[in-house]
Amino acid sequence: MIPIISIVGRSNAGKTTLIEKLIPELIRRGYRVATIKHDVHGFTVDQQGKDSWRHKKAGARTAVISSPWKVAVIEDVERDHTIAELRDRYIRDVDIILSEGYKGNPHPKIEVFRAALESNLLCSQGDNLFAIAGDQPLKAGVPCFDINDVTGLVDLIEREFLLIR
Repeated sequence: MIPIISIVGRSNAGKTTLIEKLIPELIRRGYRVATIKHDVHGFTVDQQGKDSWRHKKAGARTAVISSPWKVAVIEDVERDHTIAELRDRYIRDVDIILSEGYKGNPHPKIEVFRAALESNLLCSQGDNLFAIAGDQPLKAGVPCFDINDVTGLVDLIEREFLLIR
């Protein structure tokens, strides 16, 4: 089963930036990476007037856009899916999944912490927190890394979730 690591934190803490740094380091080490981004506000992939938009507007439940380089699926769903459901339904041929958001999920989490934005951590070890990436040292019973210590974070991810596979 493909391991899932959730990058969580408050708004503007730097979750996306951290993921942007983790991906190339994981790839440099030979791993194939997928990402899942949770957006509670909804989103639009297909643009008004484009063929896929027109197909959906006409009533198609699922529209697939395919090219020699990419595939996109636009599918109506009845509910918000869990990360594991999304992994099992859509993701293949990767070694690890990094998710952004989903702070309430049961998967291992790295919390991005910025002292200027937060007074308390969102997660604890009981929430499956396994590391903190922050701008100040914290004592939370899990390893705490400087926000820019991507090598240290990937070392931990590799040791805990990739090398054991």
